[in-house]
Amino acid sequence: MAEIQRSVLDEAWGRIPHTRETQADQGSFTQTRIERVITLIVGSGSLVLGAQALAAALGSPDEATEWHAPLVVAVFVPLAAMILACLVGRFTRVFAGIFAIVFVVTLALWPWATAGGPAPAPTQDPWVFFLVNVATVASIVAFPIGLQIAWTIATPVLYGVVRLLQARNDADFVVPVALDVSFALILGSVLLTLGWMYRSVAANVDQARAAAVASYASAAATAATESERVAVAALMHDSVLGALLAAERASTPRERTLAVSMAREALTRLANAEKDALEGSDEPVPASRLADDIEAAANELGVQLSVIRQLDIDTPRVPGRVARALVLAALQAVANAVQHADAQGLTVQVTGSASPGGVVLRVRDTGSGFDVTSVAPDRLGIRGSIHARLAAVGGRSDIDSHAGGTTVTLEWESGDRW
Repeated sequence: MAEIQRSVLDEAWGRIPHTRETQADQGSFTQTRIERVITLIVGSGSLVLGAQALAAALGSPDEATEWHAPLVVAVFVPLAAMILACLVGRFTRVFAGIFAIVFVVTLALWPWATAGGPAPAPTQDPWVFFLVNVATVASIVAFPIGLQIAWTIATPVLYGVVRLLQARNDADFVVPVALDVSFALILGSVLLTLGWMYRSVAANVDQARAAAVASYASAAATAATESERVAVAALMHDSVLGALLAAERASTPRERTLAVSMAREALTRLANAEKDALEGSDEPVPASRLADDIEAAANELGVQLSVIRQLDIDTPRVPGRVARALVLAALQAVANAVQHADAQGLTVQVTGSASPGGVVLRVRDTGSGFDVTSVAPDRLGIRGSIHARLAAVGGRSDIDSHAGGTTVTLEWESGDRW
């Protein structure tokens, strides 16, 4: 059934149009596209603003001669790398983060770079002003939401502070700088909000899509399981009918032996017919998983049970089919103990050994016990759900019952049929 579920899930996902981006990660179809759109917009906008800033920087009279070239190179080389990364769609977060940090460092150095220079004009903005919001969108691409908010607020405020320091606290600069800072804050807030909103919408869409695909897969797997159960029922009908006819017509020891073999085969198929769409694969599981599954299943049945674990470190992993057979057989023994012994002294123990490699499950109760040989042939709780189930996966089962209680032992060794 695990193979059916995987094939159904693949079929469901195949109904969604695929691109190179979506094939890489089925769970982030919309998020991947939104991130690509954001990086393209950031790259294009940064290219325009960066060209304006570069044109203003080439003839800038604000910085001292020894500061001008290093600052221009330090800012525009990372900016060019960020723009190229955004347009290409590779390493965008890395280069956007580098530019955002370098620009803040440049702003911090701006008072020293312009010290001793001519007094600037209040209405003429320096070239760094054109890149304030570029640093903001760079943080949106590179950083988590907390740092995005910090960059959106801190970068314009830092620009206002260094601009006033450059103007030597001239009162004529207060209003123009305040307008520049407020404009940068408003624009940065809008860009930050849009980025957060589109990413949230994309995440919700991906979550809804994943839930829809999983629901479709579950429904289709359930339908496939029911179809298989119908086929199993038809097969069981033929198997049981054939065994009954063979038993009725048996007149020699050889014919009786054949009838018994046919009946055992029918019981084995009946034991293996209890499949579920979500039963899991046949991949090996650790022995401790058996104890966990027994506890969980018992709790669902209303039996508070704590499984005793005695597992060697090198206990071999148990194949998935064997593990399910052991768990189901143990649960049948638990159900029998609850029904017939009122769960008196009920304990379950899982023992794992490295040599010989294998596991042993023991289900004990301190009830009044019963005569194993007197169990009616038509009672399948022991024959079908315990003996036949373990025999089908190469395991062994034994039931020891007396007046002091009952012990059901389920064994599997790594060399048995696997």
